[in-house]
Amino acid sequence: MTETVSQALQDRALIEEATKKSGLIWVRGATGPARALWHLWQDGAAVLVGDGAGEQPLADLGLADGAAATVTVRSKDKGGRLVAWQARVVELAPDGAAWRAAVDELKGKRLNAPDAQTLTERWARECRVLRLEPVGPAGQRPGAMPEESHAAPPLPSPALTRRPVPAALPKLLRRGRKG
Repeated sequence: MTETVSQALQDRALIEEATKKSGLIWVRGATGPARALWHLWQDGAAVLVGDGAGEQPLADLGLADGAAATVTVRSKDKGGRLVAWQARVVELAPDGAAWRAAVDELKGKRLNAPDAQTLTERWARECRVLRLEPVGPAGQRPGAMPEESHAAPPLPSPALTRRPVPAALPKLLRRGRKG
C-alpha cells in the first residue's frame, strides 16, 4: 500500500516538474492526432489557450469540458518523452475568477501577440481557455516506457517545404567549425 502511495506521489511530482519546465506539451484529445501546444502550469494543471484567430488550434482535438486527454511531456534536457499522463479537460468560463487568473499568466507567456494591449478581451470573445488536470498515475515514466516507437510523420502543413539545400550552406557550416 505505501509503495503505491509513494509511486503516486512520485508520479505527481514528475508530472508537475516536467510540465512546468517544458515549453510544449503534446496533447491528444478524443479526435485527431496529438498536437504540440504551448501552455503554462498553474495550480496543479496545464493551462492553454486556443481556437481564436492567430492562436493555436484546439477544435480538431476534441477537447471539450469534462472530456479526457492524454498529455505527453518531453525532457527539457534530452528532448525525448519523459512522462505521459491522463488529464480531465476543464473549460474555464470567460467571466470567472479562474479564467482571469489563468489569462493573467498566459498573456505573459504569449509571444508575438499582434494585439498585446487588447489580448484578454480578444481571448474572452474568440478563444477557449482550458485546464488539463492530471488524473491517476503517469501512464509512462522512466522505468515504465513502451517498447515500440511512437514516431509519426509530421502533419500536413503549408509551412512544410521541399526545396534543395542552398549551395552556400555547407561552406557556411564548415566555416563555423573552424572558430
